[in-house]
Amino acid sequence: MRVAALLGLFAFLAPLHVATKTLFGKSGWPKRFLAAAAWILGARVSLEGKAPKRRSLLVANHTSWLDVLVLGGATGCAFVSKDQLGHPLIHWLADQNGTVYVKRTHRKAARDQALTLARALEGTQPVLVFPEGTTGPGTHLLAFHSTLLEAVNFTPEDVSIHPVAVDYHENRAVIGWYLESGRANILRILRRRGPFRATVRLLPPLDRRMDRKQLTSEARASIAQSLGLTSLEHSPIGKAE
Repeated sequence: MRVAALLGLFAFLAPLHVATKTLFGKSGWPKRFLAAAAWILGARVSLEGKAPKRRSLLVANHTSWLDVLVLGGATGCAFVSKDQLGHPLIHWLADQNGTVYVKRTHRKAARDQALTLARALEGTQPVLVFPEGTTGPGTHLLAFHSTLLEAVNFTPEDVSIHPVAVDYHENRAVIGWYLESGRANILRILRRRGPFRATVRLLPPLDRRMDRKQLTSEARASIAQSLGLTSLEHSPIGKAE
């Protein structure tokens, strides 16, 4: 039933989105699609804190592929993603929400990634990064990587940096995608009965005068505190815990 509802949602909204974008050059339908898709999958999303505006860099924990639906529907943000997403339809869907693509194949591309992200922050959407680089178990944070936060050095002073905590409450471990195949996780979420809470917390902005490693560490500590998770000061940033 959920798959059928998602297909029906896409069939209804995709033409409206394409027509709106063609006529007016922009469209608010992607945000509505993501919010509706999250609801169909059972997420009852609430937003705590002031909604982010353009020229905001959001730094969030990453628990599940559901994060994209929950965060995109709640904040209207664009996401940073690797440049290869697999199926062309997935790539097209990502394009419609203004996804920022970066190459992660080698360390020499770090500056290029930062510049790409800095340019994206000049657009009309807030931009969100997942510094863990992958999804986690939901019960603890993985190490945060600082590479993308180098973009702060290439942005105007009015660009703000906000940690964002995504909280699935008592269902964190259930929603978490960790040490499990994508197919198994998707099927498990689709088959799950009943709704579940998902809270998006916009946390106070960080002091952008800090360097990227300090910003990364402060963002991780702020998110951990919001979620009630342990974030040891000596935990290495950018290395496995």
